[in-house]
Amino acid sequence: MTGDPWSARAAAYVESDAHREGEDLNLLVAWAAGGSRALDVATGGGHVARRLREAGLEVVTSDPAPGMQADVTCRAESLPFAADAFDVVVCRTAAHHFADVRAAVRELARVSADRVLVVDTLHMGDDVEEAEALRDPSHVRNYTEAEWRGFVEEAGLRIEELRTLEHSFDFASWLERTGCSGEAAAQAEVLLAERVADGRLTLDKVAIHAVKGR
Repeated sequence: MTGDPWSARAAAYVESDAHREGEDLNLLVAWAAGGSRALDVATGGGHVARRLREAGLEVVTSDPAPGMQADVTCRAESLPFAADAFDVVVCRTAAHHFADVRAAVRELARVSADRVLVVDTLHMGDDVEEAEALRDPSHVRNYTEAEWRGFVEEAGLRIEELRTLEHSFDFASWLERTGCSGEAAAQAEVLLAERVADGRLTLDKVAIHAVKGR
């Protein structure tokens, strides 16, 4: 997708039930404990930053979309920060949009002095990938657990803990948030039929706590 589809969606991501809560968000806050300065990469609606600030951390936010009103506008693949600038670097539910996920993870590792925390949707097969692209053409790809382990280790990080989680949220809102309607929405619903029940979509996520230099 060309241009910036995200700025116009900023308010929707602030209100998004799929983003403002969840077991994965609670886990990131717990994993960040003991840090003092954090970077929230691809902050979107700012939910990670909000929770980390509530936990007492000083947080800098970054996002490629100006409309998300992050502290710094930049891509994850090119973070304008010094090496080891943050105790904790976090990226939640965004990496499947990155043009070069390997480069992004290397950047997360470079600017972290201690730990890198990542949550993203797992690869669940071709039907889910097709539905994701129909719903949002900026989707690049979800990755498998094995691929994520490779990205993290290639960046010089060691995985301290990895968890797989199920995340359930309102299906209609998920479609509406990106303006997916009509034939595309109907096709996405068919592709995701096995994962939608009682109006809620359940996707698999991976949560990774990685550490640097030990």
